[in-house]
Amino acid sequence: MTIRSHRPRLRLAAVVLTVAATFAAGLAVAARTGTAEAALVSTVEDEGADCPVPALPDAGSLPTNAKLPDPFKRLDGTRIATKSDWRCRREEVKKLAEKFVYGEKPGKPQSVTGTVSGSTITVNVTHNGKSASFSAGVSLPSGTGPFPAVVVLGGFGADTAAIRAAGAAVINYDPYAVGKEGTPRNNKQGAFYSIYGSTSQTGLLMAWAWGVSRIIDVIAQSGGNVLRADGVGVTGCSRFGKGAFVIGAFDQRIALTMPIESGSAGVPIFRGIPGEGAQSLSSAYGEQPWLGDAFGTFTGSPNRLPVDTHEMVAMVAPRGLFIMDNPHIANLGPRSASVAALGGAEVYKALGAGANITYWSDIQDGNHCANRAEWRVPLQQHIAKYLLGTGNETGTIRIAAKAQGRLSDWSDWQTPVLSDSQSPSPSRSVSPSASVSASPSASASPSVSPSVSPSVSPSVSPSVSPSASQQPGRGCSAVLTVQNVWDGGFVVSVRVTAGAAAISGWTVRLALPGATVTNLWNGRLTGTDVSNATWNGSLGAGAATEFGFQGTGPATGLAATGCTAA
Repeated sequence: MTIRSHRPRLRLAAVVLTVAATFAAGLAVAARTGTAEAALVSTVEDEGADCPVPALPDAGSLPTNAKLPDPFKRLDGTRIATKSDWRCRREEVKKLAEKFVYGEKPGKPQSVTGTVSGSTITVNVTHNGKSASFSAGVSLPSGTGPFPAVVVLGGFGADTAAIRAAGAAVINYDPYAVGKEGTPRNNKQGAFYSIYGSTSQTGLLMAWAWGVSRIIDVIAQSGGNVLRADGVGVTGCSRFGKGAFVIGAFDQRIALTMPIESGSAGVPIFRGIPGEGAQSLSSAYGEQPWLGDAFGTFTGSPNRLPVDTHEMVAMVAPRGLFIMDNPHIANLGPRSASVAALGGAEVYKALGAGANITYWSDIQDGNHCANRAEWRVPLQQHIAKYLLGTGNETGTIRIAAKAQGRLSDWSDWQTPVLSDSQSPSPSRSVSPSASVSASPSASASPSVSPSVSPSVSPSVSPSVSPSASQQPGRGCSAVLTVQNVWDGGFVVSVRVTAGAAAISGWTVRLALPGATVTNLWNGRLTGTDVSNATWNGSLGAGAATEFGFQGTGPATGLAATGCTAA
């Protein structure tokens, strides 16, 4: 995600509603994704570790394909035919994602020890003569344990009060202790890089995932007196939503994965981000070393990727997945995120686990990472089903019409009917698993299965013209575009372009009549001036970078009034 906050614990107050009130709020009827079926949680981090994986292609030999890769097609060109085939096909997807997107996630180190109490988890790791330690806070619910637990990244995820009220503990995980932001790619810092080296090509998201896996190791070794290793969920919002998504995809011991508003480098399909106006891939790659170093060659050509995020969604299958998104901020890529969910849902359905995935962007509050009334009840239902084993709520797809993606626009493959035996099975078209309720204003494709609701933010301006500041003699120019507007707030992107000569830094003067910047990314704010971050100041002749911000107040009159180069 692109929106940066240095105060992650600043939250809107949660609004508590009953089930009846929540589901009678006049929203569209949800389309059910399948029959209820318990999630299959593994006792090991990677079930397919023993699967033989063919040699992966080299980056230079990858063909261009604007369609999403077929998740059912093996590297050897054949398609899987049985549900049991998915175990090794998933391992292929994992290896592709590691090589081209996130960097490698090493397996369990030689030694993992630690302690679990009602207030703290300690983790001590030793591998190849190198050691590192980190800890996480624990907050228990009322009652008698052992308890399931939800790992909350950076104190910034699903409503922790609702989590504890549902009967699950909260593990407060500081991902920066494992992979620190603000570091260059050749000098990454944190517990992961203390073990595997500061020049490791593995990005922060995968390092954060490795850290949660080590927490689960310690819980599993602790005897289960306080926390249960077979009832672990994970959640995070914004950059921590990216992390939660990767954590759930790459550890099959995670019973419930709940990313929120994850944005570019999170759930949204890479192929869809350039056309949606979301944070660009080059911006997400440059903002922090979230993605692996190898992804740098794909920021301008995502169609060359042999894998995309719909397959990371599929990697979570058949376990519980609850994706929460915000349709009001185009910079988050919600349309592309809905396509990823729809594509991954096809794997869920093929495995007979369609009831285990939920995607929900049908919300009214456009503020980034707010606690929302619409999500409180389903959050607790998901905890009951996947962590406590006491619920059977069926997954749902609720996509707001204003950010509706269509899988048919991105898919040229059919979903097979996977058998329980080794005999081949026919394929079926991508189709709804239940009746579809669609808004008359929505452009629904018959090959898409979401429930599409009317736009819930009538105050959003349909279009805002960009403003530009051109100063040829100063070595750079800036173009400001208002990406999204809602009642009392907005999101803006600013593109900075070097002139005829290379520059080593830049500063953009903003006009913000009556408005206040609340979150800024890819730059540093001083008054109404934004200067470059450490990683995006040097631009070659004619090269460009982007920064952006979320603000409160009117969006009228916003402009970039000057650009000064260093």
